Parts: sequence; structure tokens; C-alpha cells
Amino acid sequence: MMQLNPEADFNEEKTLLYQISTGDEKVFSVFFHRYSPKVYTYALKIVKSESLSEEITQEVFVKIWNLGEQLNSIENLDAYLRVFTRNQTLKVLRRLALEVRTNKMMAPGYTETHNETEEYIIFKDSEKILNQGIAQLPAQQKLVYLLCHQEGLKYEEAAERLNISKLTVKTHMQHALRFLRNYVSTHTDIAVLVILMTFLAELH
Repeated sequence: MMQLNPEADFNEEKTLLYQISTGDEKVFSVFFHRYSPKVYTYALKIVKSESLSEEITQEVFVKIWNLGEQLNSIENLDAYLRVFTRNQTLKVLRRLALEVRTNKMMAPGYTETHNETEEYIIFKDSEKILNQGIAQLPAQQKLVYLLCHQEGLKYEEAAERLNISKLTVKTHMQHALRFLRNYVSTHTDIAVLVILMTFLAELH
């Protein structure tokens, strides 16, 4: 059986990223076809929509192409793609939340239309509420949540980082997500809830 060589994989990823940073479109095409299924699958787990996941995937890779030399600072490509995809997905969820709020406002007699300020308010509301919930997590649950959701680590990677079992990481994550879902459901309105309850699904 062929042995995996993490160092070789890492070096290949760094080479790909460097070539993309120089504007090599052929290499970017290879990169897209290799990694777009991962991005699509991750987005699909969050939004549960094939069309939205395709849109998110396209937007993620457009943004990656535009990063230029910043690509050379990426050390963990898999984790980076997970976080990058999560952030792009949140933008889509904010847009959906904005549509929910706007539709609610478009009752007879309501004439105000949404704008970037409204979207920004929704984003700040969701960010503030989620951070408040995270701050109340027990220390180990908080650490696991931050590693997996904020840094994009897989359960195996978080377990290795913390020197605990994968099962323990999964248990901490399940408890953290359960608490956060309960927390946000009692501290937010429907528009923000569209973002947070969708985002707080277990993605591993």
C-alpha cells in the first residue's frame, strides 16, 4: 500500500499557491478542479442548497484568485478553505436574512427599502450574539469550538492539537453547538436567526 507523505502534499500545495499568486491561469484551473468539490461539499452542509453552494464555490475561487501574493502565507490549505468558505457562506446567509427582514417590512404602508447599512446591522447583530454565546461556553468546549469553527480544523486535527481523543472533541463540539443554538434562539430576531441556526449545524 502506498504511504501518504504529508510533507510532499504540503510542498505541492505551496507550489500551486505560489504559481497561482503569479497569475498562472492553467495552474489555477487545476487547483479549482482539485479543490472545488471540497468547497462545494462544505458549503452544501451549511446552506442545504445545491444552487447556493455552486454560487458560493464560484465566489470563493474568484476571491482566492484575487488574493495574489497573500496566497503564499497559507500554511494549512484545507483549514484555510474551510474558513474561507464559511465566511463566504455567512455572506450569503446574511443576504438571505436581509431578504427575510425586507419581506417582513414590505407590508402595506411600508416603503423603506434595504441597503448596505441594513445588511451591516444584521451582520453585527449576528456576530455580537454569537460571540456572547461563545463567551459563556465552558473552557474546553470554547477551545474546541474555536479550533474547529474559527480555525477550520478537523476533529482529528483538533484532537491532536489538544492531546485528546477525536471522540472527546466531537462530544465537546456537540455540547457547544447545542448550547449556542439554544442561546441564539432566545437572544435574536428571525433575520439573525436565519444566519445563526443554519451556521450552528454540526459540519463534521
